[in-house]
Amino acid sequence: MKSFNYTIQDEIGIHARPAGLLVKAAKPFTSTITLKVNDQQSDAKKLMALMALGVGHGAEITITAEGDDEDAAITKLEEFFKENL
Repeated sequence: MKSFNYTIQDEIGIHARPAGLLVKAAKPFTSTITLKVNDQQSDAKKLMALMALGVGHGAEITITAEGDDEDAAITKLEEFFKENL
C-alpha cells in the first residue's frame, strides 16, 4: 500500500471539473484508490462519491493506492493533485 498527503490549493476545492479529471486519472489503474478526508473516504474512481465528500480549499486529504500498480498510481495521482488541485 502506498499513500501521500496533500492540502487542497484550489479556491473551490474538489468541485465537478477536477473531480471528473481525478476519476479519469484514477480509472486506468487496477489498484484500489481511496481519497480520505477527516473521517470520510471515497473510491477515487467514483465521481458522485468524490463530490459527496465536499472537499474544500485547505482540506488535508490522504490518497491511498493498493494493488499491483500502486506505485504507478500514486506517482500519477500525486502529479495530478499538484497540477490541478
